[in-house]
Amino acid sequence: MDYSKRVSIILKKIPSRGKEVIGRRFGLSKNGKRETLEAIGESYNLTRERVRQIEREGISLVKKQEIGDIFSQFEKAITTFGGIKKEDLLISFLGKGGFYNEIFFFLSLNDNLKRNLENKFSYSFWSVKKTESENHLKFINKAIEYLKKTKEPLFIEELYNNLNIKNITLPVFQSYIEVSKQIQKNHKGKIGLKDWVEINPRGIKDKAYLVLKEAEKPLHFSEVATLIKNSSFFSSPSIHTATVHNELIKNEKFVLVGRGLYALKEWGYEPGVVKEIITKVLNVAKSPLSKEEILEEVLKKRMVKRHTVLLNLQDKNRFQKDNQGRYIIKEA
Repeated sequence: MDYSKRVSIILKKIPSRGKEVIGRRFGLSKNGKRETLEAIGESYNLTRERVRQIEREGISLVKKQEIGDIFSQFEKAITTFGGIKKEDLLISFLGKGGFYNEIFFFLSLNDNLKRNLENKFSYSFWSVKKTESENHLKFINKAIEYLKKTKEPLFIEELYNNLNIKNITLPVFQSYIEVSKQIQKNHKGKIGLKDWVEINPRGIKDKAYLVLKEAEKPLHFSEVATLIKNSSFFSSPSIHTATVHNELIKNEKFVLVGRGLYALKEWGYEPGVVKEIITKVLNVAKSPLSKEEILEEVLKKRMVKRHTVLLNLQDKNRFQKDNQGRYIIKEA
């Protein structure tokens, strides 16, 4: 439907002053800018209340015209989404990406619909008055509690299935979730809680963490910097390699596991020189270990050559062999 054409036809039947006020209030003029009552009043040398009165009179005349087909279409669309729909997504759906102000104008005219204003927890959304309820809050809270437990972003389909929801469809569940500010989507299309690093990375530290987590292997700090630079999601074209390196060095989430190579501590890697890692391995074992057993455990925690580990084992001031050739920590 050409909503712009319908608006032009409707406004032709409105007195010029009312037509101008409505056009400016809803951004229906050429510049597409919505204006306040005060701004319009100043240009006409009228009070704010007088402009509001002119607007009301014009709206009253508009509602007397044949626009029931548009109202029915909008109500049907919102009902399909479970009775509520986030404002920008609803308008995009109705206008297929266009006619934003015109659609908002018609939505505002419909007495069967309610615009719910944005607040701390929700984005602006529209609802059908006769089916209005707070049913969506129940599902939003259920999703939030589940995400807090899993601590991992999920695709909306996964979340819907994991919650074992039976009484509403997936599109309706998605419509409810989209209204919430507490649940957001990341660049991969997965949803999670807004304060999660995987959802809203805020600094170099968070971005480096995500790059490594997605790589699922240790990377050189220069590779980490390059991946951050080349990611359109991160929007960090001016990032410096040295800055990334500094963040990796100072943050305990990251572990230096080789020459310039960093891994995530959560993978099991540990900080410290090779000799310290060998010592930790033997302390944890609480019993003598063979050369191969030590190699296996150290290489899980550090990316070094076998030869490096063997060289460190030769430190007779720290390690010694038992009568079976296994290694223990030398007593002080």
